[in-house]
Amino acid sequence: MSEGQTLERGLKNRHVQLIAIGGAIGTGLFLGSGKSIHLAGPSILFAYTITGIICFLIMRALGELLLSNLNYHSFVDFVFDYLGNGAAFVTGWTYWFCWISIAMADLTAVGLYTQFWFPSVAQWVPGLIALVILLVMNLATVKLFGEMEFWFALIKVIAILALIIGGTFMIIKGFSTDAGASSFTNLWSHGGWFPNGASGFVLSFQMVVFAFVGIELVGLMAGETKDPEKVIPKAINNIPIRIIIFYIGALLVIMSIYPWNDINPAKSPFVQVFSALGIAAAAGIVNFVVLTSAASACNSAVFSTSRMVYSLAKEKNAPYPMTKLTSHKVPSNALFFSTIVILIAVILNYVMPEGVFTLITSISTVCFIFIWGITVICHLKYRKTRPELAAKNQIQNATVPNF
Repeated sequence: MSEGQTLERGLKNRHVQLIAIGGAIGTGLFLGSGKSIHLAGPSILFAYTITGIICFLIMRALGELLLSNLNYHSFVDFVFDYLGNGAAFVTGWTYWFCWISIAMADLTAVGLYTQFWFPSVAQWVPGLIALVILLVMNLATVKLFGEMEFWFALIKVIAILALIIGGTFMIIKGFSTDAGASSFTNLWSHGGWFPNGASGFVLSFQMVVFAFVGIELVGLMAGETKDPEKVIPKAINNIPIRIIIFYIGALLVIMSIYPWNDINPAKSPFVQVFSALGIAAAAGIVNFVVLTSAASACNSAVFSTSRMVYSLAKEKNAPYPMTKLTSHKVPSNALFFSTIVILIAVILNYVMPEGVFTLITSISTVCFIFIWGITVICHLKYRKTRPELAAKNQIQNATVPNF
């Protein structure tokens, strides 16, 4: 081990671009979309569009802040500069807790999804094995983290593209399912666009926002990315296209094949569509995709929590030993500390396996909204106090409508 001073810029363009696609595609979309569709009906497409636009604007603000000073490695650094040490302390530990809760939830999900093939295995065992593997890999180099996330994201992208392409073919051919003929008219012919009224539309936003949790991770990687001035803006500016394809496109196809009221909120609508495509192993395939998605989210959590503790320690808001880096420029002490806390999820899965997932995820969405709000406030302060720097680092010279 050695005391390094800076993190390694080991993430390449291909890592960042694919992580930007897959970073926010997870359990919230693959499983949670069924519940969202049940609440809002076809108007869920508008909910995803609105939330996607908001997240895009937040990401532009985050990108500008991080690129204004390449020594920034996380939220803590620019919050400290613009809002002071007290705000940095609260924001840093809140963001750390956000990802700790996500890691706990996804470790629980890993256990649940593994039981699909091995029902006799205790829920906590796969979670513990997954956590140990992720710890070992994250201790290596940031390049290995990038490679893991690259392949995790690729699996998710391939699954969604397969659904969109296969589903579009079914719609064009008027393929019949047990719910009737596949057609775009299914979007509005079963109670209109807002079948459950405004209340159902509004209630769907909780799960929709949760589906976007993690989208800010691409900005957090700026401090460990090669050529961040080129790579980060490109990743951020491509977010609208990715939202249209991977969120709105997938849900539009799903609800065109199966009317919204024929989609089971307790199951993944992706399973229904793959089954309709005639793929006998549809449930197993989607379970594998969601399992890798949960592992990916947990991997992101292990990465982000360790970097957050490292940044907090640099600002003296965490014990100084947390700044220690390995010879590969990995914050080892911060990594061990966060992993030990995440280990609580394994204990909870042993003590109360039935209710732990709901317990852990119930507050994560609110915490992330708080973090996104702090980012916008910092960006307002940045634009006001450093106009010359702001003009230089604007992403495509676009004004971000923060208010």
